[in-house]
Amino acid sequence: MTRSDGDSWDIASSVGATAVMVALARAAETSSAAPLIRDEFAEPLVSTPELEGVRAQVASWWADGDTEAADNHAVSAEQMLNYQAVRTHFFDEFFAGAAAAGIRQHVILAAGLDSRAYRLRWPDDNVVYEIDLPLVLEYKARTLAAHGAKPATTRRAVAVDLREDWPAALREAGLDPAAPTTWLAEGLLPFLPGPAQEAMFAAIDRLSAPGSRVAVEVFGIDDEQWAQAKQRWAEAKAEREKRGEDVSFDPFDLWYDNEGRPDCAGWFGAHGWSAESVDGRDESERLGRPPGPSADDERPFLNIFVTAQKS
Repeated sequence: MTRSDGDSWDIASSVGATAVMVALARAAETSSAAPLIRDEFAEPLVSTPELEGVRAQVASWWADGDTEAADNHAVSAEQMLNYQAVRTHFFDEFFAGAAAAGIRQHVILAAGLDSRAYRLRWPDDNVVYEIDLPLVLEYKARTLAAHGAKPATTRRAVAVDLREDWPAALREAGLDPAAPTTWLAEGLLPFLPGPAQEAMFAAIDRLSAPGSRVAVEVFGIDDEQWAQAKQRWAEAKAEREKRGEDVSFDPFDLWYDNEGRPDCAGWFGAHGWSAESVDGRDESERLGRPPGPSADDERPFLNIFVTAQKS
């Protein structure tokens, strides 16, 4: 699963498996007693036979805090579900606000198993562009079509790697750079090298007319915290391997380090955008989904949600 230049994947491998992980969280949240968000498409997307192995791998990564076998180093399932619900709710509201303000074209970068084109209420004549690798987009469209699901608005799949010339592919798919656009980079940045992240920001700026909006999930982890997280995971992985559990799913192997990675809010602010940051912990408290009681159990809530509007 370790990354390399030009690597590729389908929905059941490498970065694709992380899309399955977050969709599993959305499915669990949707079926809960008092869901913060509803994604009725998540469950069919993750329940196919070809994802059986990925589901088992993800289950082994999420520790159950109520069992003796739980690892102190791992993120609990409850905590992961809460965080995914919080961030999904935040970005759902972001899209709703942009559409209500009259923006008609919306781009989801690294769309994975995102189903917003199907489940959100879009005004007439809205278009949602989904950028991801061909096999990932094909899997989603095929699986949802088999369940009779249809997009709630015009959906245009743009099958291209974000490390390649995706702006050209997006324009070919119909994006109008002269009209305001909404952009979303959710759960994406750690999977891009720093220079590719900056190039992506620059492309968003070039393709955005005044009034455009962008939302980015920033993983608020510095180099020291990164090294500590890697060490904790290595220890947990060794313990689980001794118990005979499947440890082949290692999300940390898929992340790039912070070298050359620009500050998100600062970058957009310096390029004519008005940027705001919302701390994930504050948002979780506001929505009634606070992190766990342990101070050592706050890792998923280090993230920050940055939104910006082009002047």
